[in-house]
Amino acid sequence: MRERNLISLVIIGFIALLSGYIAAPIEKPQFVRDLVFWQKAPDLQLKQGLDLKGGIQVLLSANGVDSSRALTGTMETARTIIEGRVNSLGTTEANVQLSGQDRIAIELPGVTDRKLAIDLVQQTGSLEFVDAGANPPPDGTVISTTYALYRGLLYPATAAVGKAITGQTPSGATIYPTAFTGEILESNAAPQAQTGQVVVRFSIKPAAQASFREFTGSRLQRPMCIVLDGKVLSCPRIQAALTDGGVITGQFTNDAARNFAVTLNYGALPIPLSIETIRDVGATLGAESVRRSIIAGLIGLSVLMLFLILYYRLPGALGALALIFFTLFSLAEFVLLPVTLTLPGIAGFLISVATAVDANILVFERFKEELRSGRTLRGAVESAFNRAWPSIRDSNASTLITCAVLFLFGSTFGASAVKGFAINLVLGILTSLFTTMFVTRTFMRLSFGGAGDEMRENKTLLGF
Repeated sequence: MRERNLISLVIIGFIALLSGYIAAPIEKPQFVRDLVFWQKAPDLQLKQGLDLKGGIQVLLSANGVDSSRALTGTMETARTIIEGRVNSLGTTEANVQLSGQDRIAIELPGVTDRKLAIDLVQQTGSLEFVDAGANPPPDGTVISTTYALYRGLLYPATAAVGKAITGQTPSGATIYPTAFTGEILESNAAPQAQTGQVVVRFSIKPAAQASFREFTGSRLQRPMCIVLDGKVLSCPRIQAALTDGGVITGQFTNDAARNFAVTLNYGALPIPLSIETIRDVGATLGAESVRRSIIAGLIGLSVLMLFLILYYRLPGALGALALIFFTLFSLAEFVLLPVTLTLPGIAGFLISVATAVDANILVFERFKEELRSGRTLRGAVESAFNRAWPSIRDSNASTLITCAVLFLFGSTFGASAVKGFAINLVLGILTSLFTTMFVTRTFMRLSFGGAGDEMRENKTLLGF
């Protein structure tokens, strides 16, 4: 039994050290950041919301698009796609909602690269594989394609191309044939390093693999241009018949490749959107207010720990230590998921701290009752957790149900602050359950499991 508890203690110590490293506001090496396979927290830093750190607000407009198209669900589709994109960018609690019939309002908290974020939300994401012939256009050239003609899109490369798209084909205008569109891609595009450059690997849907293999196999050593929104990204030569996918090359930075992959995965916007207004938003609290809030939180946590130690003595000291572990675990979760901290989110976290303290108090009170009834220290520990569990389970279950309602409310009415409160509270409750039922129990088992009658009779030490 003791060996099992020692193993649990080692596991707790390892998780605590790892959580402390993740939560620390230091630059993490690249190999550590690469371990975060879902790539939503590439910098492994705690993120703050608009009210704590500021950000940008963008208003996108579908001006020039027939209003009847905007009223048939097209704008809602565009809003959903943009919301998926900005969340994959690592921006959580982003507020993306419709504003009137033809506008979408976006709030991006804690954005570090303004240009990349704007490109991501505005880009229509129309990807084409174009047969460019023997003389492909240079990378970065804006061209017109047969698919663009079909969709009625105007990519303003030159006046000649503009006339060609509108049906007036002057001499000298080149319309490149589109072989495939981005609809043949699976939703698993991802950036990767290859031969000293950053590329985006893509996969082809099974239904299109035969056609893609036939097309590439019949054009070996010929260029095939990859075109995004009318702009040539790259025109690599086909080296072999491709069946299930390949790589897209270009002058990608790490962030640009990641944004491009997100655009492919979340699909093209159904209509082109232009930026109507964009403005920076300063933090409403300010650095000094944030500093004071942190100090107040540390004072409150210290007072709670002092109360546990003074009232429950040794069990309280173990609970206070478990509370430190709870804080480390929670901060690491905020970094990894990642969670953008706002004032409502911090309020949810503080409530979860109170929940963790409450669970410990239920266990300690039951522990004292078991000792008064004559149980041994080891028996009192086991009985205390077993009998306190139903109360802890039911109270936390009711809170989780409330959080689910709040989350649905926030999702339905665009109240991102309510969603942030609910998410942080859920994370805190689940972490407090783990801390109480695993961490605190392990500490108490190791402290009291082998103790004799001498410790049991020391009421001052045990707090009963």
